[in-house]
Amino acid sequence: MTNSVGEGLDNALEQAITRPAPKSAGAQMRYLVKQLKGTKATAQALGISQRTVERYVRNQLKKPRPHLAARLTGEVKKRWQPRVKAQAKKTAGTSTGLVIDIQGRLGYSAPIGTTDEARERHLTVALPPPYAHRLFTAQDQGATECQLQQIAAEGLKETYFQNHGARAGTLEEVRLFDLQHIEFGL
Repeated sequence: MTNSVGEGLDNALEQAITRPAPKSAGAQMRYLVKQLKGTKATAQALGISQRTVERYVRNQLKKPRPHLAARLTGEVKKRWQPRVKAQAKKTAGTSTGLVIDIQGRLGYSAPIGTTDEARERHLTVALPPPYAHRLFTAQDQGATECQLQQIAAEGLKETYFQNHGARAGTLEEVRLFDLQHIEFGL
């Protein structure tokens, strides 16, 4: 379970993967060396020495320490099957959209006389393709977590609170507070 939009989007793209990523430290290191075009760049990306990278490539070292194992797995996951992930982003942004499953306090601004107090909600809503496109584009451009949450909140406003314009036309803004859980599905 994740509680950040960025992690949720990354996990959604993991669903599109067609082949498993390398599991052993040596295979992961060889993959990174190939992707980063050299042991020096790989060493810099992982924060270790070039000699250590060479030892893993030759299977002289096999079991990395926990912090290195986590960084190694993270770097491989980030670079694994980029074309498949790009196609999944394109499909979500043009035709299928995303499914968002969110739990947290959601509130909104509305005219005086309405109950706009934030309250705990657990929603599963299909976001239309334009919001999927905006989310993935913002993430690729390095948007902050707050900006990603704002885009997700706008999508929830349109699809859940306003039902694509059928109700709550005076609703001004939806806000997310205390996210406990957020996941996306392709």
